[in-house]
Amino acid sequence: MISDTVDDHSSSEGGVGSDVKSYQTIDPSTLDVGDHTSLILAASSLLIIVKLSFPTNTPFTLCVRLMGCGSIWVSLTTGNPETKASREIPFYNVLWADLSQAGIIIDYAQNTSKNSVSAASLRYVINHDQRPRAGTWIARLIDLAYGNAQRSKRLKVLINPFSGKSNATNLYHQYAEPIFAAAHCAIDVESTGCSGHAAEIAEHIDIDAYDVIVACSGDGLPYEILNGLARKPNAAVALSKVAIAQIPCGSGNAMAWNLCGTGSVSLAALAIVKGLKTQLDLASITQGNLRTLSFLSQSFGIVAESDLGTEDIRWMGPARFTYGFLVRLLRKSVYPCDLAFKVEIDGKADIKNHYLSHAGNPPESRSTNGAEPQLSGLPPLKYGTVRDDIPQDWEIISFDKLSSFYAGNMAYMSENANFFPAALPSDGLLDVVTVDGTISRRTYLSMMKKLENETLFDAPEFKVRKVSGYRLIPRDRVDGYISIDGEKVPFEPFQVEVHKGLGTVLSKSGHLYEAKGPI
Repeated sequence: MISDTVDDHSSSEGGVGSDVKSYQTIDPSTLDVGDHTSLILAASSLLIIVKLSFPTNTPFTLCVRLMGCGSIWVSLTTGNPETKASREIPFYNVLWADLSQAGIIIDYAQNTSKNSVSAASLRYVINHDQRPRAGTWIARLIDLAYGNAQRSKRLKVLINPFSGKSNATNLYHQYAEPIFAAAHCAIDVESTGCSGHAAEIAEHIDIDAYDVIVACSGDGLPYEILNGLARKPNAAVALSKVAIAQIPCGSGNAMAWNLCGTGSVSLAALAIVKGLKTQLDLASITQGNLRTLSFLSQSFGIVAESDLGTEDIRWMGPARFTYGFLVRLLRKSVYPCDLAFKVEIDGKADIKNHYLSHAGNPPESRSTNGAEPQLSGLPPLKYGTVRDDIPQDWEIISFDKLSSFYAGNMAYMSENANFFPAALPSDGLLDVVTVDGTISRRTYLSMMKKLENETLFDAPEFKVRKVSGYRLIPRDRVDGYISIDGEKVPFEPFQVEVHKGLGTVLSKSGHLYEAKGPI
């Protein structure tokens, strides 16, 4: 049986709670359905109350079946003629509600395990004289369920059938599509046939016909979609208007981990349904005469080789990264290069303060976040290309024994890999990490342990800068690996420049990643 999560993590079965509680409700809050059931709009959830009346002085335990909600056990106390059985559904899990001829239908995402939800429905008969009130109550429920999130999103779904373990198609249809359908999303599904196909689709897509392009894949398809939109004559408009989202079906799934906080297909689908449009910094990469866009990371050295140098063992899944890393660590591989930075924030204390300042602010609107959707194409390059002279105010450092260079626009590079805890979606800066190749193997392994514990940021060997641009020039070898968003590019100098808020994604918060910060 195919698991909802690509890495097939097991989890415990979720249960149905039963409590007698007092709730602060929101007016209009209560709708009585039938003789014994009330639906209440509480502070953060839909509350279902079933009133049970019994003779006094008759102690016993009763199993109650709540329509569409499963069974709960209610202990009745001697001398208590009326007991209330309750069930809560968070507004976040409510997908839709309708008033039909038969009554009320409420569609919601039911927790089936710790890492999975499935589409479920509640149905209640409504008397004719209750219908006007029921209509008002339903409208309020949907308002509470979606808040500022767009309803009934129009989704262009692109499936890479070869992603991960080649089960993306089944994962989407079994776990994601029912959530989208229950949320009344308009869905247009297409499978990609080869490398570059998603970029071609995005280049020619009608940006007025869709709100979101959903990639059912690893991080390769979002990269293609992004660069396909960038080829449009109105690239800046396209990148601002159409959001990019990911259903995690690959090895890394960084976009889903950062924006949805999960590697679960069904939970990611729910996060997309409820997602808020969020501005995302994009980076222009110039190499030779070519200009491309990056949304995730650029790497050189041991990190790039651990990724791109293990393509032949993709069958291992995420474990291939660990294997590749350990092999190169034992060899004590080093990667000479010259680096030039336009440093904006240097020093971990200042970087932490910068993160806290932005994290405490409300989301920025596009009119104030620096994006320029009125442009016909991509923004001009402030720092020129890799073929131009290095700007005079850039810092230049020569590394004879660099172990790893990593620049990131997102916090997580994959599950449990929070390399950049101070990363922000739209602060106009990249986080750049350099690690000296002269440190011992023991120290390096200790750093990897800190990565698992999300304490790597404070390791003294972990040098961090926030930059608005940089150039990397490999030295002393003619071949090797350079990774842009997990894709291999030629082994030659490249330059990077950040464009504040140029892209659009969906996130749960509207302005932060779903990651532990640097504090």
